[in-house]
Amino acid sequence: MEWRDQGILLSARRHGETSTIIEVFTPEHGRHAGIVRGGTSRKIAPILQPGAQLDVTWRARLEDHIGAFTVEPVRSRAAIAMGGRLALAGLNAVTGLAAFSLPEREVHLPLYHRTEAVLDLLGQDEIWPLAYLRWELSLLEELGYGLDLTSCAVTGATEDLAYVSPKSGRAVSRTGAGEWAARLLPLPAVLRGEGQAEDAQIVRGLQTTGYFLTHHLAAGLGSRPLPQARARFVEALIRSL
Repeated sequence: MEWRDQGILLSARRHGETSTIIEVFTPEHGRHAGIVRGGTSRKIAPILQPGAQLDVTWRARLEDHIGAFTVEPVRSRAAIAMGGRLALAGLNAVTGLAAFSLPEREVHLPLYHRTEAVLDLLGQDEIWPLAYLRWELSLLEELGYGLDLTSCAVTGATEDLAYVSPKSGRAVSRTGAGEWAARLLPLPAVLRGEGQAEDAQIVRGLQTTGYFLTHHLAAGLGSRPLPQARARFVEALIRSL
């Protein structure tokens, strides 16, 4: 078995004395793991940094084997990420959540392109938090937990939408919320692509997407805790306000 693809390095961990097991997110083969022989060497180790864009060739005797990768660098994002606390935290949040949530060897082409695009915006701190929020919305949508923010789940109204139902993921208007408002999640305009995309509004949006990541997506994966990298990014964003 053999295939070649290009992908984003999500994680790398030492395996034995000289090898490394990596996970890459590829357009044609999804999240895929494999061994890089000599991955701890001075030549290869600097290439295997999370977020790196790699050209990979995977080989295995049988399809269900972990197999081995040979890798060639396409571009590194490490230098940009190390240029600022927010960029580094953001890169780790994207790669950590992707590694955590994506089913192994399942193709998610639209999400792959969105992931590549958001990582290519690293370092542009004035626009990156909004791009990241949209990426989380895309992640939820791609994995079957998308939010429906088009109309009120109670009244059908399309205006004055202020909340999100934590159960259904649908928008709720102020009128429709009534006495239940305190039990609903916030729906800042930025989540609907409206209004000013100020960082404070983005933080509120991340509170809502974070709820669905934790209580819907992670719960569907056996209630494993979300990667701490996501919380660290939100904390870094709050500190930057």
